[in-house]
Amino acid sequence: MIAASAHEWTTAELLERLLARERFMLLDVRPRGEFEAWRIEGREPLPTRNAPYSELIKRANSDDPRQCAATLVAMPDALMLPKDSPILVACARGRSSVLMTDGLRQLGFHVINLVGGMQAWSQATFTRPVAREAAFTIFQIGRPSRGCLSHVVASSGEAAIIDPLRKPEPYLALLSSEQLRARFVLDTHAHADHVSGGPALAHRLGVPYLLHPYDAIHPMDLLPATVAYEPLRDGELLKLGSVTIEVLHIPGHTLGNVALRVGSSLVASDSIFIDSVARPDLGGHGEAWAALHWRSLRRLLALGDDITVLPGHFSGLAESNDAGGFAAPLGLLRRSNAGLLEAQNSEREFVAWIVSRLAEIPPRYVDIKRVNLGLKHVDDDGAAELEIGKNVCAMAHAH
Repeated sequence: MIAASAHEWTTAELLERLLARERFMLLDVRPRGEFEAWRIEGREPLPTRNAPYSELIKRANSDDPRQCAATLVAMPDALMLPKDSPILVACARGRSSVLMTDGLRQLGFHVINLVGGMQAWSQATFTRPVAREAAFTIFQIGRPSRGCLSHVVASSGEAAIIDPLRKPEPYLALLSSEQLRARFVLDTHAHADHVSGGPALAHRLGVPYLLHPYDAIHPMDLLPATVAYEPLRDGELLKLGSVTIEVLHIPGHTLGNVALRVGSSLVASDSIFIDSVARPDLGGHGEAWAALHWRSLRRLLALGDDITVLPGHFSGLAESNDAGGFAAPLGLLRRSNAGLLEAQNSEREFVAWIVSRLAEIPPRYVDIKRVNLGLKHVDDDGAAELEIGKNVCAMAHAH
């Protein structure tokens, strides 16, 4: 059990409590549309109530926090607020939640404010080691609000940074704490769900930025990337410290998608996830790329059951292991992952299964790809707006 803060939790404290399956209620006081589009989710179902603070002010005919809290408690359709367990209050930026927390506390509830609100949660990250062998350690850096995962391979004082998220701080902190020198930065593919930090981080560190050339062309605009990169190729061996990283070209999610074999671990990119596989339609060619996807998944399945899969995304914290990381043996996934079960059928059956389950492509994903290839430029606020909500790169979301 993690010691409870008296009045507030940081996003780091919230994540640890979610992973530890601590029991509390979430009271989200954002407008209903924002809540329905995106919310905090736990490792297990999290008791949650949406009560927009602006609506409580109108109902109470007062902006006094105690009056607003009393109005919430007295509402006939109110979900019973617990007196014997914590209530975490979240808003957009951590302002109205402070008022709601104060009002409910005056009424005798155990209430905690989420510092920085959902804006802070949207940028929160974690860093954990997920694979260790004699010659290397692989660290996983994730963004729980979006389900995005990146990896850093460390060996003999050198580091390879793989699929870095937009903000550089977690990677710079890890390099410093582990006394690592970056050798290169790479993206396993041109991402559609989040703005890559790869080109900027490589420039900042003075190291090469690597990308497969098939993904250096926008699949819809058919325009070449303007960012500087060095090409990755199938079968290429990347030397890092005491270890060699093997590049596997696995088209399907994108034409240039690659996975990386490091010892007995597979940085699987957007191919195999814990509960699903990647969707092949975000470049606008779902049926054609589904056939490529099937062949690539079959290639990965042939690597052997003892390979540890490190995915590029997760759909929820429930997919994490006991250490809070996202990793699983390929043999287990072969038997439990719905997409891999389908991949063990014929190509025709797999393509039909994929096509029947594809959902709408979020329009902003087209723009995110443009940003990642240097074809469109946005400031930090614009990038944050493009990244709102969870990623939908997995077939688990395409039903």
